[in-house]
Amino acid sequence: MATARKRQVSLTDTKYYHCISRCVRRAYLCGEDKVTGQSYEHRRGWIEAKVFELAKVFCIDVCAYAVMSNHTHTVLYVDDVKANRLSDKAVIIRWHKLFKGTILSYKYLQGERLDSAQQYFLNKDIEQFRERLSSLSWFMRVLNESIARKANKEDNCTGRFWEGRFKSQALLDEAALAACMAYVDLNPIRAKMADTPETSDYTSVKTRCEHAKEGKQPKHLARFAGGPRKHMPKGLPFELKSYLELVELTGRCMRADKRGAISPINSPILDRLNIAPENWQKLTTQFTKVFHGAVGRPQKLDNYCASLEIKRRANYKQCEKLLA
Repeated sequence: MATARKRQVSLTDTKYYHCISRCVRRAYLCGEDKVTGQSYEHRRGWIEAKVFELAKVFCIDVCAYAVMSNHTHTVLYVDDVKANRLSDKAVIIRWHKLFKGTILSYKYLQGERLDSAQQYFLNKDIEQFRERLSSLSWFMRVLNESIARKANKEDNCTGRFWEGRFKSQALLDEAALAACMAYVDLNPIRAKMADTPETSDYTSVKTRCEHAKEGKQPKHLARFAGGPRKHMPKGLPFELKSYLELVELTGRCMRADKRGAISPINSPILDRLNIAPENWQKLTTQFTKVFHGAVGRPQKLDNYCASLEIKRRANYKQCEKLLA
């Protein structure tokens, strides 16, 4: 039986989550079907563009993503603090970019006077909108529903485009976050769809590489804020240059004509996170096979399970082996 989403998300333990959506029957509904020759490659662009659009509306940052032929990966950061700081007007404006809203919300934006009863119900609506703007479920729901409707319209058909619901994994510490992001960014290389990260279409690493050439970071993706320090700004706790170098090196090791191991000397992130090179290789090629739930060092996993009152710690041995 599937675990309820509220039993998987604990923002007190982590705000980073890895989400996966698969097409029905794992069919080639987003790429090129090698059997029929039918190409749906343009739909991968739909998904990438929609992810960027939603990142501007929701209080959720996109850390990494990869749009494959029959599934998508996203690593998301839930910024509930930002959602709580938004003014009522800002919440309504954001919500109206995605949905019609209510009669009261439109009256409020138009400056019409509301009586006490109307204000009461409007406050209830705003409270709900605010909560949904920092909800993983709503982010993935809007993303998947919009793509499904667009694809069904193009195919002139009805029915499911995605499997029942998306899967999510809590990433409980920096080691789990770095490994998962690299796993997502290297999906096309592992699937032999690309030779290098910078040529991996519809991935966050390619987008970051393109902006890095100009000395910039993409505005629609979570920023790299550098290594952890006392006054840590919001952002990914890694150096952008070090992360890109590590992903590049890992990608080359994955290629069939480039066998080899990663040297810890060339991998400052691995050295700081204390991840053995051989474990890194396994993490970045088999992340979803090795872990089937929350991921992090044993102590973090204990805290997460305690917060959600989960008795069975499915990944404990693997976390202890690969991340401890």
